[in-house]
Amino acid sequence: MLRHNELAKKMIANHATREAYDTMAPEFALLGELLRARKEAGLSQAQVAALMGTKAPSVARLESALSSGKHSPSVATLRKYARAVGKELIIQLK
Repeated sequence: MLRHNELAKKMIANHATREAYDTMAPEFALLGELLRARKEAGLSQAQVAALMGTKAPSVARLESALSSGKHSPSVATLRKYARAVGKELIIQLK
């Protein structure tokens, strides 16, 4: 049985998989930032949702949408999320 890091390494070696992963890199980075901020704030999805004025399934969809690439959240939604976890949304182009 392969461990997660071994499987990831094997999958990334495939050119098509690597291209798909690279295409999703910004979404994965944003998801990582959201999850890190929520964890640092010590909040559950339900708590973040309450602070945003929405329901927990909305926060769950927001976080899962970023990993699937099926939906891009609005800047307004990201700003609400950031405020709920005690952060400021900053967008940069590099």
